[in-house]
Amino acid sequence: MKKNTSLLLFFFFGLFSVLAFGQNKAIDSLQLALKNAKNDIDKAQLLNAISVEYQSSNPKLVLEFGNKALQLSKKIKFRLAEGTSYLNIGNGNILLGNYPDALRSFSDAQAVFEKELESNSSDRKQEIKNGLARAYGSIGIVFSEQSNYTKALHYHLKSVKIYEEINDLGRCARVYNNIGIVYKAQGEDFKALDYYIKCLKIQEKIQDETIGITTTNIGNIYLDQKNFAKAFDYYTKAKQYFERFPNQVGLGELYNNLGLYYYKTGNATEALAHYNKALTVFGAIDNKFGISDSYYHIGEVYMGQKKYEEALVATNKALALAKELDVMEQVKNTELRLSAIYERLHRPAEALAHYKMFTVAKDSVSNYENIRNSVRAEMNFEFEKKEALQKKEREKRELIYSEQLKRHQQQIGFVILSLLLVVGIVFLFYNRLQLKKTLTLQKDLAEYEQKALHLQMNPHFVFNCLGSISSFIVQNGTDSAIKYLSKFSKLMRLTLEYSKESLIPIDKEIESLQNYLELEQLRFNKKFEFNITKSSELEDDMALPPLLLQPFVENAIIHGLIPKKERGYIDIDFSIEDQSLVCKIIDNGIGFNKSKELKENLVSVHKSMALDITRKRLEMMEAITAKTSHVEIEERIAANGEIMGTIVVLKLPIQYIK
Repeated sequence: MKKNTSLLLFFFFGLFSVLAFGQNKAIDSLQLALKNAKNDIDKAQLLNAISVEYQSSNPKLVLEFGNKALQLSKKIKFRLAEGTSYLNIGNGNILLGNYPDALRSFSDAQAVFEKELESNSSDRKQEIKNGLARAYGSIGIVFSEQSNYTKALHYHLKSVKIYEEINDLGRCARVYNNIGIVYKAQGEDFKALDYYIKCLKIQEKIQDETIGITTTNIGNIYLDQKNFAKAFDYYTKAKQYFERFPNQVGLGELYNNLGLYYYKTGNATEALAHYNKALTVFGAIDNKFGISDSYYHIGEVYMGQKKYEEALVATNKALALAKELDVMEQVKNTELRLSAIYERLHRPAEALAHYKMFTVAKDSVSNYENIRNSVRAEMNFEFEKKEALQKKEREKRELIYSEQLKRHQQQIGFVILSLLLVVGIVFLFYNRLQLKKTLTLQKDLAEYEQKALHLQMNPHFVFNCLGSISSFIVQNGTDSAIKYLSKFSKLMRLTLEYSKESLIPIDKEIESLQNYLELEQLRFNKKFEFNITKSSELEDDMALPPLLLQPFVENAIIHGLIPKKERGYIDIDFSIEDQSLVCKIIDNGIGFNKSKELKENLVSVHKSMALDITRKRLEMMEAITAKTSHVEIEERIAANGEIMGTIVVLKLPIQYIK
């Protein structure tokens, strides 16, 4: 029933740069300046400024002045104002709920700013980048509102990259918030929390007046996770921020969230008190949706207390407002609640009547979703078609530019033919040598990658796994055998899948290691424990070659932990140090030298090959990336000289999924 605060505030973060007080005075001042403007450039900018002012009060006037600015800026070929006009028109359409039209306008703004960025080398580049970032962010908001979270995330990340580049901290924080919203909608609370906290840190630094909203969003995540202490801590901070930076909508939402907190922690009295505070705040600004929401929650508390008459009054008030606002999802939930209340009051006729109304509302919501899905599909089709046309246009421009450059080079070549001929021959010779060297390195790398991946699936390991499965079945351990077989098949599938890629995300490597270690735990009857950690500094698209760590982990188990009598452990850690990706494998086994002595007369050809090939892969990586890439293997020795195990440290160049 309760609309998530972060979702409610999309527009606060994404669309409105300022919600100005004394708006009429500002508009009158701009209208006067427009009347006295002496040139079209000033007029176009003033029309856009007026359009922005109306965003908090009149969407139709936003469109009217945005379109006037667009026509004038096209006439005088003022591209920066043209792109801004498209942004304002898109914002007006979002306020009116016309998402397909909004997406078209934001896409047009993107095309204008991208084209202008390619051709412009003046001091206006900063403004162009800012406009392009706004276009990307706005497109992300539209896709998020249409539940297309993959594309929403794609465009938000493009937007935040530009804001980080131009050091616009305020807008950077807002996009971080929007990224958090997308992750929250997808149920990825930890990632959402990460971006909310990034947003909060910036807002604390610049004293952003929307900081109370972000703090509330963080509290909501902790409340969902039932971490009540932290949730209350952030709600308390949010209240302090709202006292410093008044925001009635945000404060009302905070009181509703506090009511939910007290309800979940079993304090119905405080829950009702805070829901009533929310009613007071929302009533002061005539926010009917907030009032309806508060009444709905009050009804929920009374239901829990079996005070059905009070619950009936509150829920009826929520229903009346929901019908007035035509929020069918809210109507559906309140009708269902009323049916349940009348049933408790032993009034079956009213219970049945409201249940029928619930069914009607449910069908209406379903029909709305079907229409929304249809509009979304049409909108995505049009957007992708437009994207394809824009891509062709860019390729065409690049081709024309390439041809012009080639012609110009030919003209210069005729003037200084002899010099270019000598330089050209030298360059060609050098280029061929470099190309040959690069191709050789790439070929060697591909061969070693393939060998390394195939070594993960060596017959020895496969036969051991199958033998363990057989033993489980013989010992009537059917469940263990099925579990073992499931993990074994998943590992084989991952190995085959990754063999096609030269780089995979770090999370995928962790997934592969997790499966492998769980498999070995089953195989050796939980003779060891393991833990895999990842630093928060690692970005989502950081990558490394597939299955690079597996040979070292396998060595740690087979030659370090298994020969040891006591229970063992393996710690695997991924972090960033000195601009390098550092992977550490730590065990408490018998140690490198002791292991070497034990296998002196039983040399494992497979293992030595696996480690040698891994080292070769690191050499190839170092050659291609021109960055340091190496491995260190050392024994862990206590102060008294006792061997505590082995540590393997791989330092790799930071690479990203393209």
